[in-house]
Amino acid sequence: MSSFIHADRPEPDGLLIRLADYAVQRQAGSSEAFETARYCLMDTLGCGLLALQYPACTKLLGPVVPGTVVPNGARVPGTAYELDPVSAAFNIGCAIRWLDYNDTWLAAEWGHPSDNLGGILAAADYVSRTRTAAGQQPLLMRDVLTAMIQAHEIQGVLALDNSFNRVGLDHVILVKIASTAVVTGLFGGTKDDIIAALSNAWLDGHSLRTYRHAPNTGTRKSWAAGDATSRAVRLAMMTLQGEMGYPSALTVPMWGFQDVLFKSRPVSLSRELGSYVMENVLFKISYPAEFHGQTAVECAIQLHPAVKDRLADIDTIELTTHESALRIIDKRGPLHNPADRDHCLQYMVAIALIHGELNADHYEDVAASDPRIDLLRSKMKTSEDVRYSADYLDEKKRSIANAVQVRFTDGTATDKVEVEYPIGHRRRREEGIPLLQRKFETNVRGHYSEAQADAIIRIFEDRLTLEHVPVHFFMDLLSVTPS
Repeated sequence: MSSFIHADRPEPDGLLIRLADYAVQRQAGSSEAFETARYCLMDTLGCGLLALQYPACTKLLGPVVPGTVVPNGARVPGTAYELDPVSAAFNIGCAIRWLDYNDTWLAAEWGHPSDNLGGILAAADYVSRTRTAAGQQPLLMRDVLTAMIQAHEIQGVLALDNSFNRVGLDHVILVKIASTAVVTGLFGGTKDDIIAALSNAWLDGHSLRTYRHAPNTGTRKSWAAGDATSRAVRLAMMTLQGEMGYPSALTVPMWGFQDVLFKSRPVSLSRELGSYVMENVLFKISYPAEFHGQTAVECAIQLHPAVKDRLADIDTIELTTHESALRIIDKRGPLHNPADRDHCLQYMVAIALIHGELNADHYEDVAASDPRIDLLRSKMKTSEDVRYSADYLDEKKRSIANAVQVRFTDGTATDKVEVEYPIGHRRRREEGIPLLQRKFETNVRGHYSEAQADAIIRIFEDRLTLEHVPVHFFMDLLSVTPS
């Protein structure tokens, strides 16, 4: 008795078709989405500029081979680098994610949709320069904002019901998927090209979450998204050179993504693709810390005046939180590096109680050597409030609630301070946007000369003006002269 495998090529998987239909439109988003994308672009670039102050980040930047010169190379904001678009995507993606300070999306899967900007800016800049060199029209910054809205939507909607972290895969898989779709479009790819490129993105080896969790937490979590978005650029470019796709990459029995890596569950889209994610994205405005702990830091800062002179008298610190925070950032024991510390709920809260603030320097070894931090951590008790967990998943709320209460050895206690929505939430936009603009201006003025900083800040003042700026002109404005 013999058996055979039928070799007829199937139609592309439905998910590939839906993603490609959306990405090929090159039109996406409400006025609110475009306005939010402008703020997202500002904030993400500012986070990248701030990261350039840290040698652990900058040592990873530049061309793969020092001294490489690339005709019409893509620029890396805040640097003098002119790189091939794959390397530029890694550089930009690495910098903007390094400090864990850019926007966030929380659902069954979480992640940072602005991580896609590495591939988007690199591809758009390279396309604009090659077109201009050939006497053609460059891409405009409206194309960048459109691609951002689409990448946010693809990554965010896939995250709503598909939990890759529960099978051990890192959320940057969705950066690779979203970047592949929109970058292939920016390079001029057709719907069929996008389907082919996406199929290869799903077939790739995918990052494990090992580097995000104790006992292995490390700096790879800061460059993993840069790696993912640069891989997307590479796959897009290979596709446009004629490389083939694999139509049933997700669904083919035994060999497809779903059977091999997703426990045979279908990868689904729970809503139509539009601009929902960009409109509802969460900004990290006040604290460079894993987003599930943002409101806990806010609670602790409110408690700082009541505890700063009584730290030695603290008996217990009660942290009430939601299930995702307990699963990701509830850490005991030693913390080995800044990447370990900014993903520890107890560390964040201890710093906020001691100092009344939290910034990137608080994760460095010098700050972490303060013995009061681990002493306070040892007195913390974490517990879940099931209402917080339910509201976190409620599409109409998407809260990220935490509460903190401090009890002293004499039997007294502070009030229990609760914050349900962080300042970067859509429900707090009016309060948050002025602070986000201030954060951006501080990061820009901390990196450039006064005249260059003024020009960069000015170009962001009006969205319609920004939208009509050629991409390569914009990227030149953000570059620095070689020293």
